[in-house]
Amino acid sequence: MDSPHGASVTAENFGLKGPRGWAFRGLGVDAGPGSLVAIEGPSGSGRTCLLLALTGRMRPTEGQAKIGGLRLPRKMAAVRRIAALGPVPGVSELDPAFTVAEHLRERALLQRRFDGSLRALLRPRAERIATARGRIDAALDAAGLDPATLPKGERTSVRDLERLEALRLSIALALIGNPRLLAVDDTDLKLSDAERAEAWELLRSVAAGGTTVLAVCSQAPEGAITLRTDTAAGADPAGEETAEAGTTETDTTEEGTADAFAETGRA
Repeated sequence: MDSPHGASVTAENFGLKGPRGWAFRGLGVDAGPGSLVAIEGPSGSGRTCLLLALTGRMRPTEGQAKIGGLRLPRKMAAVRRIAALGPVPGVSELDPAFTVAEHLRERALLQRRFDGSLRALLRPRAERIATARGRIDAALDAAGLDPATLPKGERTSVRDLERLEALRLSIALALIGNPRLLAVDDTDLKLSDAERAEAWELLRSVAAGGTTVLAVCSQAPEGAITLRTDTAAGADPAGEETAEAGTTETDTTEEGTADAFAETGRA
């Protein structure tokens, strides 16, 4: 049974086939709410495709899965509403030209536009700003990112962030929406051993707070539920890139993003 917040993740004989073959196939997992699930495997083994399929962004070809009791692929849109993406190359990357503050304000505005009730949208401006600031501060705290420690505070550009700082920012942005499921790609990429340990400690903390976490990695940490892609039956490493290019789905519209840019002062 799901908790009021975290989403369970179950899958059986789960597979996704692209134009050039299977990205992954024959996978299964059973993780309760608030679990830390490590999707382990070498690059090209279908890890990112699996991450996107389990968050309702890619349509599976065979098998079955439920996220928070929502069946895939029938309820893909509903799954997207309860799942948030951290950093996923080509899908939810940080803009290197943006500052930390601009990213945070944009995400808070998008959250209000797409997920807020009509009553919330009609509240006085000062109240809306206070609510958004509260969401941002809570997300930054959960992600362990203190803007005051950055070279220029919140005015620091993303291009000037260290890899671990950028990871924390991406996770903070995802947590602004209070998701039941958080998905993170390339968790341990380009991190030192000490930084890798910090990253996993962060994700354990998020999971301990009730949010289920899916994290792609090359080596799963101790204590995580591990789902390996390099042993998937029929998986074709060449299928990952092709499948990602052709079947990714998203709810965010270009018009909505443009509106948020306008409100944050970006062209």
